[in-house]
Amino acid sequence: MPEGRIVKAISGFYYVRMPDMDIRCRARGVFKKRKWSPLVGDIVTFERTENGEGWVTDIHPRKTELMRPPIANVEQAIVVGSLKQPELTLDLLDRFLVHAEREGLDILICLTKEDLVEDEKLIDQVRAIYDPTGYPIITTSIEKNTGIEELKRELAGKLSVFAGQSGVGKSSLLNAVLPHLALATGEVSRKLGRGRHTTRQVELLDLPGGGQVADTPGFSQLSFMEMEETELSACFPEMALRAPRCKFRGCLHRNEPGCAVLEACENGEIDKGRHQRYLQFLEEIHDNRRY
Repeated sequence: MPEGRIVKAISGFYYVRMPDMDIRCRARGVFKKRKWSPLVGDIVTFERTENGEGWVTDIHPRKTELMRPPIANVEQAIVVGSLKQPELTLDLLDRFLVHAEREGLDILICLTKEDLVEDEKLIDQVRAIYDPTGYPIITTSIEKNTGIEELKRELAGKLSVFAGQSGVGKSSLLNAVLPHLALATGEVSRKLGRGRHTTRQVELLDLPGGGQVADTPGFSQLSFMEMEETELSACFPEMALRAPRCKFRGCLHRNEPGCAVLEACENGEIDKGRHQRYLQFLEEIHDNRRY
């Protein structure tokens, strides 16, 4: 039976990409019984029907799986944050980074709307926070067409997902990378300070240089419901690097004596604000376990 990748899912139909066409398929009832649903990004086996459509009969093993956004087999996360309109929210940026890191994805931080920044020190400050993580950082401007070619090079040959809150410019970036798409974009609400959702479903888009990128809805928050306290520091690369030097095994880097992470914070090797957000996330995980 033929195989392909699901590139879009709408109203119970899965669009499976073949070399020469997309086949609209439904999923067999066995998936519902197993409480297992196909996701965009899945490699699937399907059987053709007489009307030219098909039935998904098997889902191949997934390399990665994200639930928000719901997508499988992603290799790279482009975590997008706007420098202005809306203001950069480091709490949300770190939440996206933690979830992408937990899934084992390659990560690139993309800062948008550089043209709106009046004080260049803002960009330097953000870089100073995230340089210790080792994540590549690209600053972009759609208006000035800066950073777009660099972004294209990072996307080539990979299956990437854009992640970030609404209004940060994900669809605008995709329009710059793939101008023929003319994806819908939305203005940032002056009253709420955040963008309106312009992407309604997850869809994989083919890139001219090879690879694919997912257009996904934006989200305003991400929780840590399925994470243990001991897992969290491994999702902060600059802390994971120093954790083996902590005095106590299983150190949570809160106030333990001989903590190499706390020492690095005091020495300016790790940004104190990022460590504070780590402690905030740690408290959320602890509270989730209580209830």
